[in-house]
Amino acid sequence: MLDQNALDTLFINARSHNGWLDSEVSDEKIHQIYELMKFGPTAANNSPARLTFVKSDMAKQKLKNHLDEGNVEKSMAAPVIAIISYDIEFYEKLGFLFPHTDAKSWYAGNDAKIKQAGEMNATLQGAYFMLAARAVGLDCGPMGGFNNATLDEDFFPDGKTKSIFICALGQGDESKIYPRGPRLSFNEACEII
Repeated sequence: MLDQNALDTLFINARSHNGWLDSEVSDEKIHQIYELMKFGPTAANNSPARLTFVKSDMAKQKLKNHLDEGNVEKSMAAPVIAIISYDIEFYEKLGFLFPHTDAKSWYAGNDAKIKQAGEMNATLQGAYFMLAARAVGLDCGPMGGFNNATLDEDFFPDGKTKSIFICALGQGDESKIYPRGPRLSFNEACEII
């Protein structure tokens, strides 16, 4: 079992941040995040998530055009904003990722199944991404609140990548977070049968 410090870092004391300290996120840290998150399980190891790390001022200005007003300030102040997306042709890599059987045939030509599996598994990978970021000492600010269609046109003009959510990364400013919201109790959310 992980020690209490690790549990606090990953779950108990981890918060969704809205404000950021003036600190840099190195490319090395970004690579560390991916090298951890890639090991999280997905259905048939399909690994559809694609991550775009928006770091430069020019890229941030490009992203700004697609954000809802309430997300502009906190996104632009973050050292990095990750766009968590999925590849609509993820099944093309299944011969390598899941060589045990012809898993590509499960998806090829079935747009509804591609969308369902891509969104679900990339969202799951997005959760692993946030745990990995916390594990390497960063705070996260996940959010919706942007125009997926225009963002996809601007950042992924070939139409093969579809955004799901964005996540700011950096050292969170503790003075800008709200008090922690309540959580449901075990008995409200769970059942053992």
